[in-house]
Amino acid sequence: MRTSARRRREARGRRRLAEGFVAALSFLAGLTDAIGFLLAGEYVSFMSGNTTNLAVAIGEGHLAALARGALVIVLFVAGNALSAFVMAFTGGRQAVLLLLVAGCALVPAGFEAPVRGIPAFVFAMGLLNGAMDQVEGRGVGLTYVTGALTRIGRGIGRRLLGDRSDGWHLQVWPWLGVLAGGLAGALAFANALPGAILLPAILAAFLAIVADAIPPTWRRRYLALPVRPERR
Repeated sequence: MRTSARRRREARGRRRLAEGFVAALSFLAGLTDAIGFLLAGEYVSFMSGNTTNLAVAIGEGHLAALARGALVIVLFVAGNALSAFVMAFTGGRQAVLLLLVAGCALVPAGFEAPVRGIPAFVFAMGLLNGAMDQVEGRGVGLTYVTGALTRIGRGIGRRLLGDRSDGWHLQVWPWLGVLAGGLAGALAFANALPGAILLPAILAAFLAIVADAIPPTWRRRYLALPVRPERR
C-alpha cells in the first residue's frame, strides 16, 4: 500500500512538473512573439495568421509581402524539422534544443536595427516546438494556442454532458503561458528597450538549465519523446 501511495505521489509530481514546464515554454513563446510583433509588425510564431497574410499578399499581388510571408513560413517549418533531428540525436535532451533556441534568439540583438534579425526569432520558435509535444500521451502546442482553446472548449462541453475525464485541463497551461508571456513581452518592449530584445535568449538559456535538471526517466516518459532515425 505504501508503495502504491508513493507511486501515485510520484506520478502527480511528474504531472505537475510537466504542466509547469509547458507553461514556462509557452511563456517563452508568448514573450518572443510579442516582442517580435511590436518590433516588426508581424508574428514570429502564429503561422495561421501569417498564412492568411500570405494568401492576401498573393491575391493582391504584393510581391514584397508575398516573399516576406513565404520566408517566415519556410523558416518556421525548417526550425520544426531541425528540432526533430536534435531531439532524436541527443536522446531527447531538451537542454540542447533550448540552447539552440537561445542562440537564435540572440541574433536580433547583434543588428544595429534588431528588426533585421526577426527571421532568427521565427526559426527559434520553430525549434521551440520540438522541446515538448506531449504530456502523458496528450498533445500540447507551445507556440500557438488555437488547438489548446479548441480542446478546452470541447472538454468543457463533454464535462457538461457527463464526461469526467480531465485531460483537457492540461491545455489551460500553454494558453496561460502564451498570454502571460505576451503581456511580459509587451511591458518589456514598452519600458525596457533595447534590453527587451535579449529577454527571449536569456529565458531560453535558463530553461535549458532547468530542463537538464529534470530526471531523464521523467523527461522520457512525460516530456518530449524523440523519434529515433530508422536504421537500414
